[in-house]
Amino acid sequence: MNSDPMPLQSPSPAPPLIPLLLLSAVLAAGTAGFLAGCGRGETAGSPRSAAPGKTLYTCGMDPQVIQDHPGNCPICGMKLTPIKRPLGSDAAIRGSGERPNAPGQPAPPPGEAHPSPGTAHEDREPGPAEEMDGAGATIAVDPVTSQNMGIRTALVTRGPLRRTIRTVGTVDYDETSLAEVTPRVSGWVEKLYVNMTGQPVRRGEPLFEIYSPELYSAQREYLLAREQPADAPGADSLRHSARTRLRLLDISDEQIDEIERAGEPRKTLRLVAPRDGFVIEKAVVEGQRVAPGERLYRLADLARVWVLAQIYEQDLGCIQPGQEALVTLSSLPGREFRGRVSYLYPGVDEKTRTAQVRLELPNPGGLLKPGMFATVQIVSELEPDALRIPNMAILRSGTQNTVFVARDGGRFTPRTVTLGAAADDDTCQVLSGLSEGERIVTSGQFLLDSESQLREAIQKMLEPGAITPPAPADPVEYTCPMEEDAEVRKPGPGQCPKCGMNLVPAHTVPHGRRPEPQP
Repeated sequence: MNSDPMPLQSPSPAPPLIPLLLLSAVLAAGTAGFLAGCGRGETAGSPRSAAPGKTLYTCGMDPQVIQDHPGNCPICGMKLTPIKRPLGSDAAIRGSGERPNAPGQPAPPPGEAHPSPGTAHEDREPGPAEEMDGAGATIAVDPVTSQNMGIRTALVTRGPLRRTIRTVGTVDYDETSLAEVTPRVSGWVEKLYVNMTGQPVRRGEPLFEIYSPELYSAQREYLLAREQPADAPGADSLRHSARTRLRLLDISDEQIDEIERAGEPRKTLRLVAPRDGFVIEKAVVEGQRVAPGERLYRLADLARVWVLAQIYEQDLGCIQPGQEALVTLSSLPGREFRGRVSYLYPGVDEKTRTAQVRLELPNPGGLLKPGMFATVQIVSELEPDALRIPNMAILRSGTQNTVFVARDGGRFTPRTVTLGAAADDDTCQVLSGLSEGERIVTSGQFLLDSESQLREAIQKMLEPGAITPPAPADPVEYTCPMEEDAEVRKPGPGQCPKCGMNLVPAHTVPHGRRPEPQP
């Protein structure tokens, strides 16, 4: 008996039901995806269809650097990192706060504003303000992301543009109030009435007595002229000329009257102070012999003083005569002295690159002493009605100045502006690029700028045809830098066949420029 089991003959197996269902689901999903792609107008060979499978790399410090291969940043040298892009979405291209597109709704191209939730994307003509936008495309940020980025805005306003120039100066004498005392005759100083430097004097007060043979002779001539009979020919003219001579020798009328009453000449005569002031220099002692024109005293009136301030040459355009100035001194804390700009000296110091400005100030009580250091503030109104924006809203790149204009629906547009002078209240004048009443970003604009540059770079990587090749440069003509060999012309660099000097571009030398065509 054969114990081997007989093989059972099973009928032909039926097709499994579960694999068939899975295959049907896959085919249905593929067909639906193909139809959805056709509805969006995308093809398999378009850049957008190839974009999800393409990895882009950027720098964390310089987000404007975008490459399609790994490596190091050409600016800072850091290692490039891949841009994270969620599967099945364009979240890396759109803003982080944007919602996914609804079924059947086309995705906006990179760098284009995404419509706000609940609003339809409408095509419209750009307004007058949008036509000036030249720094980049409009970007959209949802309210939550905007708050996380710390975005703050302010209005563009109009108002006076004032600037305060702060500098240092030195208190000095008013040159118009200085006076010198010098004798007009030679003689000897017999007595000093003012014998100290710094002593105050009044106009007409005696300074010293001098003995002079010339003065003695002039007194005798005057007395002889007075003794002439009144009816004698020329007596009045003689008396007048003798009295005038004494006056011209700085003898006062009071002393002349005393001589006339005494009837005899005096040995010494007094010389008096020509004006009120203080003695700032004294160069005479008793018994000293003096000569005509020798300076014995120097007087200064301190009722009004000058302050000589130093102004840097870049601030000279803000200084005009008549402007009000505020002066403070460290020796008088809490006291302020007000004056006005009286003169702007014409020269500029070659070492300090400053010009000297003269201020005139009253000096009640003589508190301002010549030689003191002072702090000067000059308020200048540059423009009575200027368009102003906060300085913190400006992105300065060296070649251009950019601000972000806030629009409705969380949209922000970079705008290139032309700036004018800066004001004291941390604002700056805008010459062109903005209009009054527009709202601009004052905080968080650096993140907006990075986002704008990143989207622009991604768009250029995904759409190489959108990059406009630079226009070919005009051929550079080279010439000899020597004027006598200006006729030497070559299309490239080299040496002059006449003098042997190296040729330079023709537009860099005056004689190398081509003459303008005559009409």
